[in-house]
Amino acid sequence: MPTPTFVIVGAGLAGATAAEALRDDDVDGRIVLFGAEEQLPYERPPLSKDFLTGEKRISDFHVKPAEWYRDNDVDLRLGVTVDTLDCAARTVSAAGEQQPWDALLLATGSCAKRPSLPGADADGVHYLRTVDDAACLLGALGQGARLAVVGAGWIGLEVTACARQRGVDVTVVESAELPLLAALGREAAEVFARLHRDHGVDLRLGARVAAITVRDGRAAGLTLADGAAIEADAVLVAIGAEPNVGLATRAGLAVGNGVLVDAALRTSAPDVFAVGDIAAHDHPLYGTRIRTEHWANARTQPAAAVAGMLGRPTDYAELPYFYTDQYDLGMEYVGYAPAYDRVVFRGDVDGREFTAFYLDAERRVLAGMNVNVWDGLDDVRDVIRARRPVDPARLADTGVDLADL
Repeated sequence: MPTPTFVIVGAGLAGATAAEALRDDDVDGRIVLFGAEEQLPYERPPLSKDFLTGEKRISDFHVKPAEWYRDNDVDLRLGVTVDTLDCAARTVSAAGEQQPWDALLLATGSCAKRPSLPGADADGVHYLRTVDDAACLLGALGQGARLAVVGAGWIGLEVTACARQRGVDVTVVESAELPLLAALGREAAEVFARLHRDHGVDLRLGARVAAITVRDGRAAGLTLADGAAIEADAVLVAIGAEPNVGLATRAGLAVGNGVLVDAALRTSAPDVFAVGDIAAHDHPLYGTRIRTEHWANARTQPAAAVAGMLGRPTDYAELPYFYTDQYDLGMEYVGYAPAYDRVVFRGDVDGREFTAFYLDAERRVLAGMNVNVWDGLDDVRDVIRARRPVDPARLADTGVDLADL
């Protein structure tokens, strides 16, 4: 039989991990990995953390060194954008060439949202998605500089923490009542509001940006809807991300909030799979579609997708997971709780060393968040997977083992 060709579109963490999974499976086939960036595949979380503090360089978070792709016969094509996908002909088009495939993986990731604000494209306005973005932003974070951040989500707050550690004055403008309100809910969001204010951040909540102020062609701050002016030497816009679904849409794949995939990460086209930021995944535990833009999906979904590409489809049932590091606060969150009934805290909330449990109306744990607690996350996962009602008082009691609930 002819040697199969596996094509992976997107050379980030998910794409590189998929190539590794194929080779770990001793696949006798050709692997072609397309990446729009010129960089070797790298992990993105350090861009808003260790890279901005100067603790890591780009080479420290490459997924694999250059020689790995050579030694494992992975045809890595960097700086090449795939323009079209033809599911019927089983080809992709890139740089004017047609590349046939037997199985295809889409791992095209996401891009930073850009607002329709006056001044949004001026020099000195930063968006953070690539290592080039991060390097440019790093140049603006000198001691004594002033940074205005639009958006108090994960990227905005992580950059804020790094900037404060570098001696930068930071003002954060957020339209919601609290930072991370949509992601964590009011109870936990209060913790992050206090955290940043304790570190000297000027946090403007419930505020709307009317324009990015521009002087002599460069960003010079923000003008708020109420007329207030914020002076700054640079502006970071961090209002979220959008999945890169253009290729999938043009190919006629089912697309909603991302590329629609089943429990085994299969798209609506035969032998085409999707992972990472773009995958709107039919989760077998929660019984709904979940799309998350976090490192864990890019790391763990490719193994399940590769199994399907090799004719051994398996449901991807990992619980959603994400983490953040801000100042002296480290957090891990596992589960999915967009509509919870109540939050139960276990530990010292004021001292920022606790676990928060998100319960539904039937007192089942949907998600859990450890803050400066560095063990027990597997126990939290077990409680979530058990899907049984718990006693909130016992859940809050640090003397009660989670296994005994």
